[in-house]
Amino acid sequence: MSPTRLSLFDLKEGNVLLDAHRIVAPHRENGMSAAFEVEDVESGAPGELQAFPSSLFEGPGQAESFAQSLLGWRDLHSEAVAELRSVQVLDDGAVIAVTAMPEGRMLRDAFGDAGPMPVDAVVALGSSVLDGLESAHGAGLVHGDIKPTTVFVREDGTAQLVDAGVTPGLWAAKHLGTRTALIGTPYYAPLEQFGGDSPDERSDLYNLATVMFELLTGVMPWRGRSYIEVFQSKMQPEAPSMRSVAPDVEIDRDLEAAIARALRGKRMERHASAEDFRAALEAATGA
Repeated sequence: MSPTRLSLFDLKEGNVLLDAHRIVAPHRENGMSAAFEVEDVESGAPGELQAFPSSLFEGPGQAESFAQSLLGWRDLHSEAVAELRSVQVLDDGAVIAVTAMPEGRMLRDAFGDAGPMPVDAVVALGSSVLDGLESAHGAGLVHGDIKPTTVFVREDGTAQLVDAGVTPGLWAAKHLGTRTALIGTPYYAPLEQFGGDSPDERSDLYNLATVMFELLTGVMPWRGRSYIEVFQSKMQPEAPSMRSVAPDVEIDRDLEAAIARALRGKRMERHASAEDFRAALEAATGA
């Protein structure tokens, strides 16, 4: 893909990029990028433009490699994953990716610190995310960073994933080796990512199970105020019981076991696939 004569300084409200995308307003940030609400100049269709600054990359080769790694998501069509429309590398070495506008509200904003969510709502949301993961994993794709800020929830309770492939794409582009522990979100990342391994399908299941644990109990399964403390907390073979961290919350044992298996420290002890995780949730809830 050829560079364009643009830079991140062009990302201002009202500007039109590539003769196609009009910047409407800032939308969200995820620590590695900033996302803007945009509209298609011809159709007026809303979208989201995500900008990855050149400082993330050590040169144009890495930026190109990262952009190429995202292209596989253009062929994925799932209601549970925001559709990727295009990826471009800019002259200043930044990368922009344009997706459909995420539907609903960011999970973190929608539920905030309201405490535990109803069991049925959590299971429905988790099953919706698994819909997207089944499609992605079947196409050889890994999300890599599922957390309450990369999950949007619609009014009907179904979910849509954003930032798909960003974390594993950076892994591959930067050739980080043991430095890969610097990418990802410590509270939601599985133990293998702390050790420098790129996320895989079972890492996605671990991410999702951590989110579900948090939504059901109102607290995180992993404790710690620093990167090292969180890492040490995760060095147990399995997560703490939900009752031990939230004594007032009653969760069915079978449902807790289904989630706990996805939270195993050793990835080979987790559910083998998104389909297996879904089956365990369905067996536990009688769905």
